[in-house]
Amino acid sequence: MDGVMFQGSSALSLDAKGRLTIPTRYRTALIAEESGCLTITRHPDGCLILYPRSVWEQKREQIAALPMSARALQRLMLGSAQDVEIDSAGRILVAPELRQAAGLQKNTMLLGLGGHFELWDALQLEGRQAADLAQEHRQGCHRS
Repeated sequence: MDGVMFQGSSALSLDAKGRLTIPTRYRTALIAEESGCLTITRHPDGCLILYPRSVWEQKREQIAALPMSARALQRLMLGSAQDVEIDSAGRILVAPELRQAAGLQKNTMLLGLGGHFELWDALQLEGRQAADLAQEHRQGCHRS
């Protein structure tokens, strides 16, 4: 994924089988550059993280090389990683255990964050962003 950067947010719906349609603006690059291959895993913040396969392969090496003190992070990210492919309808299947771990319901948000994506339950993301903004505000007030 040389130079391809993902940005922006997309409100998406999980179907009854746990499938998610990847927005066209991302799908085109993912199919061209990665043959539609992605890896999904858990993120310490409680969301899921989606990596284009080539980006994941580099990230996986970095995570595996971390010291023993990072065993919990390795267990979370490497132990939960699942390879998926974009199907002919432009969808990926999010495994039930990953959906449950991230609290994903029907309404989700896909955030492009440079070389990867975060996938959040829409209500959880709203709460997280409000908490993050409140924290920023509190820190900003103390800097003056």
